[in-house]
Amino acid sequence: MKKINQAAMLLALAFSASAVFADVDLKSKDEVVGTWKLQSTKNTASEKEEAMPREDTWVFKDGKVTILHIPREGKYYDQPPVNYDVEDGKLKISLVGNSRFDLFSLVEKTDSSMILKGKFGGYYYFNKK
Repeated sequence: MKKINQAAMLLALAFSASAVFADVDLKSKDEVVGTWKLQSTKNTASEKEEAMPREDTWVFKDGKVTILHIPREGKYYDQPPVNYDVEDGKLKISLVGNSRFDLFSLVEKTDSSMILKGKFGGYYYFNKK
């Protein structure tokens, strides 16, 4: 009987722990509209991992996203606008010049901040401008 109680407790703990890190479903693309400064990225959500500072700004407007001020080889450039949409609760952003896309899950969002998780697990930390 004691082992059954322990197993039930472990199972309940496993379900509650997964709920803590569950992604939030986006309902419409209007939820991300605005100008978002990408502060940093990390490969994992671990507090121990050092965040990589970023300088770009993502502008979501009229079904398009424009990424501005992208550093490359000591200079900065702006990416042309590409389409974005919400599909199955995830943010789907077209890639420039082809039919492929990036897929992001919303981890957390407030009025002034947002965390996205890329399809390969990278975390993107934004502040609203």
